[in-house]
Amino acid sequence: MSYEKVAQAKSNLVIGTKQTIKAIKAETVKEVIIASDADPEITAKVKRIARQFSVDYHEVPSMKELGNACGIDVDAATVAIK
Repeated sequence: MSYEKVAQAKSNLVIGTKQTIKAIKAETVKEVIIASDADPEITAKVKRIARQFSVDYHEVPSMKELGNACGIDVDAATVAIK
C-alpha cells in the first residue's frame, strides 16, 4: 500500500500539487502518489506531466489519508517521493 511508502519516505517528500509538478520537471522525483478523491482537473495535469517525464504514479483512495501519511494536518491531493 502506498500510504506506508509515503510514511516511510517522510524526509524525502514533496507535498502539494504545485511543488510536485516543479519537482517532476526538475527530474528529482522517483514516484508520485495521487489521491483518487482529488479534483480530476488537478490530478489529470499531474498524471500528464508524470507520463511526460517517465515518472511512475500510483493512486490512493483518500486525500485525508494521504495527508495523514505525510504527517500533516490537512488533506493532500498529490505527493512526490524523491
